[in-house]
Amino acid sequence: MAVSPARVVFSESDRAAVAAAVTESLSTGALTLGPQTERFEASFAAVHEASHAVAVASGTAALEIALRCVGVAGREVVVPANTFYATAAAVVHAGGRPVLADIEASTFALSTESVEAALSADTAAVVLVHIGGLITPAVDELRRLCDARGIALVEDAAHAHGCSYLGRPAGSFGLAGAFSFYPTKVVTSGEGGMILTESAVLRDEARIHRDQGKGTFGANLHVRHGASWRLSEPNAAIGEVHLRRLKEFIEVRRSVAERYTAALAPLDGLDPLVEPPGCRSNFYKYVVLLPAGVDRARFKSELRERFDVRLAGEVYELPLHRQPVFADLAHGSLPVAEDVCARHVCLPVHSDMTDDEVDQVITAVTAVHVDLAG
Repeated sequence: MAVSPARVVFSESDRAAVAAAVTESLSTGALTLGPQTERFEASFAAVHEASHAVAVASGTAALEIALRCVGVAGREVVVPANTFYATAAAVVHAGGRPVLADIEASTFALSTESVEAALSADTAAVVLVHIGGLITPAVDELRRLCDARGIALVEDAAHAHGCSYLGRPAGSFGLAGAFSFYPTKVVTSGEGGMILTESAVLRDEARIHRDQGKGTFGANLHVRHGASWRLSEPNAAIGEVHLRRLKEFIEVRRSVAERYTAALAPLDGLDPLVEPPGCRSNFYKYVVLLPAGVDRARFKSELRERFDVRLAGEVYELPLHRQPVFADLAHGSLPVAEDVCARHVCLPVHSDMTDDEVDQVITAVTAVHVDLAG
């Protein structure tokens, strides 16, 4: 039995609901910025206890629009070194200059110390990334630090659907939170993204930016340098239907994570990224640090070739300053990010993962670890 790194879960009833919603859109001719989008926005905001939601074409667009709205053009934006290309690219495309900061190994997130070291008089924003669905307990301290300096805190919550810290949902800690609905995410719309905010002003600005900078949907009057960042009605319909199962998906993923954590406990040198007190993760990723000196490529190939277990992609295998396109990004010493990027793996987690699949992964990881680290 092959265990794949990810799969999308749409039940027969899900598919029927999506088909009915898409048929409605095709029947009315409302294919963009219509009732499906409004329903999706309202539902996503409600799940995350947010006042406002703006659906857009991708998670990258959500982040870029949020950064444009807080005014980063010509200024610096602090981002963690161990994030996806899109986090820093959104800063660049919004006219800002990314400055890389180091992270904490226990959360894979920015620390207040690393952010303080990266701040300057020209800093406009800090982007906090919730890697794998984990919200760092430093989030409130980071918000206080930003507020005291007049700096915007923006959440890259691409991994964090339904996650929380001390009962407060992802997307509620910064001036805006940017979510992704790419097919690998816990909730997908095929392609798409969402901005959550408590600011009606930011909401209105985001709506302008997503529709080519037009002041109103029906008028050809452009007041901002926006782009084609609309979410189509069929994509919104898919997302709204999938969102209905978010709670169920998270429970399955948390159950898988609980079994992994228990199984890894006796294995010296395999250290999972565990939830800090107060954090409730969706386990979009289950991250494990390998022992120093273990060849990650060999570890993954042994799992695949001997046990037919394929691991998910890392978060992330290279820090941003090692990516060719970002080789010139400003940064100081980044030893933690460089270490964790080089030696972690992500075990398979699916929203419909079976007990047999979990058993197979545990057996495989245990055997390969013993062979390579023993």
